[in-house]
Amino acid sequence: MRVLVVGGGGREHALCWALSRSATIFCAPGNPGTAAVATNLPISPSDHAAILEAVRTHRIDLTVIGPEAPLAAGLVDRLSAAGHHAFGPTADAARIEASKSFAKRVMVEAGVPTAEGRSFRDEGTALAYIGQHPEPLVVKASGLAAGKGVAMCETREEARRAATAMFRGGFGAAGREVVVEEHLYGEELSLLGITDGERVMLLPPSQDHKRIGEGDIGPNTGGMGAYTPVAVASETMLQEAVRSIFEPILRHMASIGAPYRGVLYAGLMIPDSGPPKVLEFNCRLGDPEAQVVLPASDVDLLEHFCSIAMDRVWRPEHDICPPKRAAVTTVLASPGYPKTATTGAAIHLPGETQSDTILFHAGTAVDPEGVLRTAGGRVLCATGLGADVPEAARRSRALAEAIEFQGKVFRRDIAWREIARAGTP
Repeated sequence: MRVLVVGGGGREHALCWALSRSATIFCAPGNPGTAAVATNLPISPSDHAAILEAVRTHRIDLTVIGPEAPLAAGLVDRLSAAGHHAFGPTADAARIEASKSFAKRVMVEAGVPTAEGRSFRDEGTALAYIGQHPEPLVVKASGLAAGKGVAMCETREEARRAATAMFRGGFGAAGREVVVEEHLYGEELSLLGITDGERVMLLPPSQDHKRIGEGDIGPNTGGMGAYTPVAVASETMLQEAVRSIFEPILRHMASIGAPYRGVLYAGLMIPDSGPPKVLEFNCRLGDPEAQVVLPASDVDLLEHFCSIAMDRVWRPEHDICPPKRAAVTTVLASPGYPKTATTGAAIHLPGETQSDTILFHAGTAVDPEGVLRTAGGRVLCATGLGADVPEAARRSRALAEAIEFQGKVFRRDIAWREIARAGTP
């Protein structure tokens, strides 16, 4: 089996790592990390014509699209129209992430629990609504913003500033429409479900850390780390999430002519009391969630991806896949992230990594002299494995500390909630 993974970040490195156990892997464009388990092809994920040609040239049996942008732009549609198998949602189905306004509407229509809110295309109307809304508020750019288009606002004035910045180009086209929501309280949970449009198989639940600073302070990022398992994600809760969130949204997507096949990511808020509510849907594996969910699980991704993409009968062995081990990943970022990151610093890696750690590359590049350098906001993901979360966290942190580059930014408290629950210092 010959598989092409589209993308070049930490999620795609994790996908290549997982799929390489049972297939020959190509990655477009890939990164220095994927080069260890795949053949990198210097093709941008946005160059659909070049990807289609690569599928033909390299006799690719299955294409797996990692990032949301090529999914939203219709790469699956283009490959399918040319007779090639691709795993991921169509452009119509990917609107569940590409448009937060669309997602909010289909959640309400499907009866999926979510925060109360409204969408706006006019700045004045949005500001008037904010002026009457109880504090605190959440303001979101409706379009794709690399996980950064969400502002948690304690006051109406903060919300006004956030909405104005979005409408006036702060997030480019993503901010042409803005969603204003009530602020939900509780603990966040990431659920990633593999689905053929009817059935769903949940991968191990995880929790990510969005804020740049320790103690969950500072601006939102694409994610500074993640861990699994999560104690609040009981089997009863997960079964209820399948019944009240995943299955209704899949039925509704099919009913509006946008059947959803691929990975459906539900970001949930778990309140102290009452049912979980959906914060957002994403149309792909999470990043950095994939860097813990895949190493923690023994699921044969290739078997499931192929069955769904090739219209085979799909009967997953489990509705909910428990993690076989704990996993924690710590993201190392460039100075200035998540605003304007300073890149180009030489990276010094430890000579050997332990068998209970994995280093996933996210934003790295090799210069003409063969030196590994930083090449993005999020640079590396140091994943630690263990019998429990505290053990995995120690290994993740030790690997993160052993990596050197100028201005390195990382959090030393990833998985702090789970460690506190375990009573481990």
